[in-house]
Amino acid sequence: MQFDNGVPSNQIQGAVWIKSQASSAEGNCVEAAVLPGGGVGLRNSRHPEGPALVYTTAEVRAFIQGAKAGEFDHLVG
Repeated sequence: MQFDNGVPSNQIQGAVWIKSQASSAEGNCVEAAVLPGGGVGLRNSRHPEGPALVYTTAEVRAFIQGAKAGEFDHLVG
């Protein structure tokens, strides 16, 4: 099954959403899930029924590699 960007998270049956242990109690959290049929969903944990952004595993892999290399450090000052 393939999902479009912006699909309501509660419409993705079988997804197990996880958040980082680095998340704070103030709600500064993004949750991720491997989606049924492939791909990765990301959602705002403060709005668990809100929209999910959907990416391929290759896109997420490229982003994580870039983050590990410091390519996005400028986004958080």
